[in-house]
Amino acid sequence: MDKLQELKQKKSETVARMRAVLDTADKEKRDISEAESKEYDSFEASLDGLDKSIEREERLAKEEDELRKVTKKAPSPSGTFQEDKKDFRNLGEFVYTLVANPRDERLLELRVQQMKDGTLGGYAIPSQYLSTILSVSPQEAIIRPRATVIPAGSPPDAELTIPALDQTAARNMWGGITINHDGESNQITETTMRLKRVVLKPKKLTGYMTISNECLANWDAASALIQNQLRSALIGAEDYDFLRGDGVNKALGVLNSPARVDYTRATASQIAFADVAGMFARVKFGGSLAWVASQTCIPQLVTIADASSSNLWVQSAGEGLPPTLMGIPVLFNDRSPALGSAGDLALVDLKYYLIKDGSGPTLALSEHFRFQNDEVALRITRNVDGQSWLSEPIALEGSTANTVSPFVVLN
Repeated sequence: MDKLQELKQKKSETVARMRAVLDTADKEKRDISEAESKEYDSFEASLDGLDKSIEREERLAKEEDELRKVTKKAPSPSGTFQEDKKDFRNLGEFVYTLVANPRDERLLELRVQQMKDGTLGGYAIPSQYLSTILSVSPQEAIIRPRATVIPAGSPPDAELTIPALDQTAARNMWGGITINHDGESNQITETTMRLKRVVLKPKKLTGYMTISNECLANWDAASALIQNQLRSALIGAEDYDFLRGDGVNKALGVLNSPARVDYTRATASQIAFADVAGMFARVKFGGSLAWVASQTCIPQLVTIADASSSNLWVQSAGEGLPPTLMGIPVLFNDRSPALGSAGDLALVDLKYYLIKDGSGPTLALSEHFRFQNDEVALRITRNVDGQSWLSEPIALEGSTANTVSPFVVLN
């Protein structure tokens, strides 16, 4: 409670006591006694003092407010003027303020209204920390750093329809466009480009974590922990969806794309040279290919050799560089299905995977959910969607049976 509010509270209590003295005498149908008169006079003197103190505080607050308006832009050492922002020192202070002082003026512009469908609500993460939370390096996630990402528009969660060429076997690789060699003065042959639609509608992704009040009180030291946990949760959850999501209230992942080609392995629960060679023959060339593999596949992949016993595996050439198989980078992760399951190994070109960002992320807190444990529940919400740009495999030119795809999955 600030000084002005404290003074007004004392004034309210003093007035109530003065009223009680008069009401007591009135109820007993008598004048106030000498003792009551002295008590009343002392209250009145206190009231006069409180009025003067309140007047001084209000006048000072007004002067300070005027000064803030004048000095809102302060000159920098270079002579230019910069906005004097009262930013949060770090993400930990932001989270602490949500609990300790939700009426903090810094939170007003970050407040996010809840939509009619119940999405979002809470507080937008301050922009100076948002870029760190949303940044995803190729070492942290498989899909987003290599996919085609469409940023949030206005409104951010609006449905987005993207045209896609109809490249089915009945058409051809160019969406139904045929090329003719027309001689001079001959009638030009008309062709029609056939299009399909890819619809992206950001879906809500929600995560929860609990923080002890002791940890939250030490917000400066806990800031890095909170920020890292939020980043890890978002990166892991969306990467799993982009890879394995079934499209029900989440992204439709690469391994479930209708454009994928399934390649059946020669021997159950094993990966052999014939498998990787067969997958390579079914992938669409021309892009940036990568193997996406479960860590459980490592013992098998490092020993794969061709017919002449030449090892196809090449260990990483340096820090931060992935190993290669047949000259193609291998991206190991803990989100792919385990060895022997469909999708334990995939050969992909992820530029054909579309990600549509929506609103968020936002934060909301509850002191009641874990009250008995002396903990605060923190909820982070983000809207995002993803799916393949293609709706089915691509027919090779001159063939209606042989198809290729940017997503080849080992079954």
